[in-house]
Amino acid sequence: MQRPHRNGHSLASVSTLPRLLLRPGFRHVHAAMATAAASTPLPRVSLPPAARSAAAPRRGLPLPVRRGCLRLRGSPAAPAAAADSPSLPSSSPEVGSGIGDALGGVAIYSAATGEPVLFRDMWDQNEGMAVVALLRHFGCPCCWELASVLRDTKERFDSAGVKLIAVGVGTPDKARILAERLPFPLDCLYADPERKAYDLLDLYFGIGRTFFNPASVKVFSRFHSLKEAVKNYTIEATPDDRASVLQQGGMFVFRGKELIYARKDEGTGDHAPLDDVLNICCKNPVA
Repeated sequence: MQRPHRNGHSLASVSTLPRLLLRPGFRHVHAAMATAAASTPLPRVSLPPAARSAAAPRRGLPLPVRRGCLRLRGSPAAPAAAADSPSLPSSSPEVGSGIGDALGGVAIYSAATGEPVLFRDMWDQNEGMAVVALLRHFGCPCCWELASVLRDTKERFDSAGVKLIAVGVGTPDKARILAERLPFPLDCLYADPERKAYDLLDLYFGIGRTFFNPASVKVFSRFHSLKEAVKNYTIEATPDDRASVLQQGGMFVFRGKELIYARKDEGTGDHAPLDDVLNICCKNPVA
C-alpha cells in the first residue's frame, strides 16, 4: 500500500517525476522548464514570505481557502470537480464583496499600451462578468501553457459576455514577448510587476510551492498541451526581478464586485479546472 504524503498525494506520485522527464518528446519541454528554473537565484530568496522586508509587505486579504478552492454562498451549486482538484464550500459572502472592492483599486499595466489600468475599470462593476486569471511569471513554461488554453477558450468567454483578463508577473515588455511568440491577444493581457494583485489575493509564494509541491505533477497530464505551448518559448520573458519566479497564480471569477469563484494554485502547473470556470460563467449569464 502506498504511504500517503501529508498533502494527500502518495509518495509514488511524487517519485514519478523523474520517469516522466524521460518520456519521448519531453526533452524540448524539459529544456524550457530547466532553463527557467536555472534562472532562479535560490540563496537570495530562501526566506519565507513572512520574512520579507517592510518595504515589500504582503497585503493579502484572508481568503477562507482550503486546498486552494473557495466557493461563496449565493453562487450556483459547484460542478463535480476533478478528483485531484477538490472544491470546498465557504460561508463567507462578505469576504467576496470585500475582495472585489479592494481589488478594484489595484493598478496593473496593459501589455498593449504599457499604461496603468485599474481593475475596476476593466468590467462593469454592477453586473459584468469577468474571469481574472493570474498566471505565474511570463517566463514560466507552465504560464505559456495556461495562456494558450485561455486563448483557445476566449471565444466561449466572449459568446457568454464574459471579460477575460490574464495577468502575469513582469513588465509590459515581458508580457509582449509572450503575446508575440505564443501568440496571445494583447487586449486581454496585463502585467503586474510588483505583484500587487497577487499579494492582495494572498496567493502562494516560495521555493517549496514552486519546485517541490506534489500538485505540480499534474502538469504532465497535459504533456501535449505544454509541448505545443513552448514551441516558441524564450527565457527572455522572465522578469528581471528573479524573486518573482517563486510566485504562484490563481483563477477568480467576478460578477460585478462579487467574487463567485476562486482557486489558488497549489504549485507550479496546478491550474483551476477550466470546465469549472466555464460552468460558473454559463450559469451566471450576463444581463
